[in-house]
Amino acid sequence: MLLLAQVTGHLALPPVEALERQLTDAQLAMSAARTVDERIVIVDIDDRALTAIGRWPWPRRHLAELIDRCFGHGAVIMGVDLILAEPDETSGLPMLEHLIRNGELHDDARLISALPGLKAQLDDDALLAAALRRHAVVLGFFLSDQPGGAAALPPPLLPAADLHLPDLPGHGGNLARLQDAAGQAGFLNARVDADGLTRRSLLLARNGNAVYGSLPLTLAQQLLGAGTPEPVVQGDTFQGLTLQTARGTRFIGTGSRADVIIPYRAESGQYRRISAADLFDAHMPEDRLRAALEGKVVLLGATAAGLMDRHAVPLQASYAGVAAHASVLSGLLDGALPHPRPDAPALGAMLILLIAGVLLSTLPRLSFPQGALLGIALLAALLGHHAWAWRSAHEAWPLAAPLLLLVSLCALHWLLDAAEQSAARRHLQALFGQYMPASRVAEMARESESGHYTLESRNAELTVMFADVRGFVGISEKLRPAELAMLMNAYFSAMSDVIALHRGTLDKYIGDAVMAFWGAPQDDPEHARHAVLAAQAMRARLAVLNQDFAARGLPQLAINIGINTGTMVVGDLGSQSRRAYTVLGHAVNVAARLQELCNTHGVHILIGETTHAQAGVPCRPLGETTLRGQQSTLMIYAPID
Repeated sequence: MLLLAQVTGHLALPPVEALERQLTDAQLAMSAARTVDERIVIVDIDDRALTAIGRWPWPRRHLAELIDRCFGHGAVIMGVDLILAEPDETSGLPMLEHLIRNGELHDDARLISALPGLKAQLDDDALLAAALRRHAVVLGFFLSDQPGGAAALPPPLLPAADLHLPDLPGHGGNLARLQDAAGQAGFLNARVDADGLTRRSLLLARNGNAVYGSLPLTLAQQLLGAGTPEPVVQGDTFQGLTLQTARGTRFIGTGSRADVIIPYRAESGQYRRISAADLFDAHMPEDRLRAALEGKVVLLGATAAGLMDRHAVPLQASYAGVAAHASVLSGLLDGALPHPRPDAPALGAMLILLIAGVLLSTLPRLSFPQGALLGIALLAALLGHHAWAWRSAHEAWPLAAPLLLLVSLCALHWLLDAAEQSAARRHLQALFGQYMPASRVAEMARESESGHYTLESRNAELTVMFADVRGFVGISEKLRPAELAMLMNAYFSAMSDVIALHRGTLDKYIGDAVMAFWGAPQDDPEHARHAVLAAQAMRARLAVLNQDFAARGLPQLAINIGINTGTMVVGDLGSQSRRAYTVLGHAVNVAARLQELCNTHGVHILIGETTHAQAGVPCRPLGETTLRGQQSTLMIYAPID
């Protein structure tokens, strides 16, 4: 709900907004052009120009000369990233006029008569105005959110009408005579985000009842031969502009505030720059300047350290403001200007609801690997669509909130799955820890989903074993209780280890007998074979154990083992006060009877005919026999060691 409120604009979440900015920066870096736009040249008032010509502000006659020289070398149009708001007083003309009116020179008839001619030579603003009339120059001005204004504004681009655009009631314009001479001007405002970086630029802005265009838009309008832009509005939402050009209709998409994302160029794609000092250098070859300026759009701006027209941008810590205008102009000319979707709140809400709906409806039914694959697929779809929209439609869709939701829900699924798996492992340990070693329980946890193994009773074909010590009564009569306990503890430990090693489940100790079974709780297609191999390994282990017993003066042990395979009941069986995971059934009774017949047939291991058929181990047939308490006969076998 928080992300939904944030993306629809009802709640400000600074971390989400910061992530959105970082994602935009990453997209800008990946899509940044790495080739130079040869259509645009920046004439730079840099530190070298200030050293050669003098400190800023320059006399307006220098600017007039600079403009004349640019167009004299073939420039097509010029945009001025400067504001010329105050009259030029560097020529001395204002002081001369003051002295004639009120000072020591008011009686100098010759000077008074020569004043009109002197004005023509000393009025630098007039010289600059004349240069502006001669050439296609677009001046710059500034709009402010603080009411009030200074100097003159150009004619508005559009009437404000009902356009819901940013209202900037204040302004800082150019000297009226300069603005009138140029005619055209565009605002220079840059939008600075909360983190201090400049990512977006306005194409249009309101000032009272008038709408003005930015410097790049005004230049593009002139270059494309377009008439007055036509706003595209859907409902109350601004969608963009339509330009009627000589080559047809061109749509310029923008955000709902007529804003676009500045398509900064990579370091290798920076614009051609000419220092203003070169245009005043008498030794600079004319053909070199013509090659650099002919047929080009010139942007006149300042990058000198003291003039402070630099911005922190996503690609660089210090980026010239005039280069930012060049980037917007380049995008306008190419028709490839990235912009936020005007309906971003609705789209963000749609993406959040879609992702939440898909994940919340499917993740609870999926295992962690399946959920991870679904999350990766959705992430790839989200990022892929965002990249496609940016590159093909030049649209920036909301990404941070949907991405956070996707990652958060997948992480929550992982945490819940991990908690469920941990609970399942604890459950399995509680269920089967006393019947098999911890390694088997851990294996069961790895290969199963939660709840796969239970203590509920079921019918299954299993193999069961009974192993009994021969002559135990006589042995027990000869030993003290402590010795008997030591003997049987060592015996039970060794036999239990062998059973566990052969994937058997230890059922119980019955006096001196060991009962075990194979095939549950883990499925084991070779349960009969594993049971027989376990019996043979138990006898081999007992031989080693007897050597230790002999060294300690203890009696030697021998065991009789009966094994049978068949359908039996397996599960949690017993009374309300005492229960155990065990097996019951006719096949279990047969295994107990086979163990009893070992002495009769002079063997240590006897197996039933079903076990023999499934075990696949060499055996010696002992013929048919009738077991105690049964009427039918059974073919029995003795495995060959």
